[in-house]
Amino acid sequence: MEKRTCCNHQLPEGYVPEHHKDANAAYDHFLITSDTLSLDKACNLVRSDSAGAISTFEGTTRNTFNGQRVIRLEYDAYQPLAKTEWYKIVQEARAKYHILGTSMHHRIGKVDVGQTSVIIAVSSAHRADAISAVHFLIDSLKVRLPIWKKELLDDGTNSWKQNESIDLDAHQPISH
Repeated sequence: MEKRTCCNHQLPEGYVPEHHKDANAAYDHFLITSDTLSLDKACNLVRSDSAGAISTFEGTTRNTFNGQRVIRLEYDAYQPLAKTEWYKIVQEARAKYHILGTSMHHRIGKVDVGQTSVIIAVSSAHRADAISAVHFLIDSLKVRLPIWKKELLDDGTNSWKQNESIDLDAHQPISH
């Protein structure tokens, strides 16, 4: 039987590893909620015996911005489009990196200073893919998802923040 390689492992002909299958399946998780987020829950959703690495990003509300005191952030999202676009982004990540599972949890509503607003977790056989995929996913989320952030400051002012301008082409695939 002819063997082919993937992620530095020999695979039997016809075998398709989980990280080469389409997004939207049981191993790619998406959640927008007003509830408190849990890093443990996000990690457990991507945990796999095939994974040698789980990499995460946890975004929290900081207490200052441009020298002004931040009271809290408020998020809103157009959830149906956000979910559709997220799974497109996951497909792009799968084309660049050998990943097993993904999880993206984002808060909406009020998020006080010190609280978590977004979590991304990625599992992979190897750490380089997991770390690079998390970086690509958070940057892509910031640029492409219809999730909006309003910053409330201690002087009573507030402003809706623009999505960041990030060069997503800077994220290069990892070769094994």
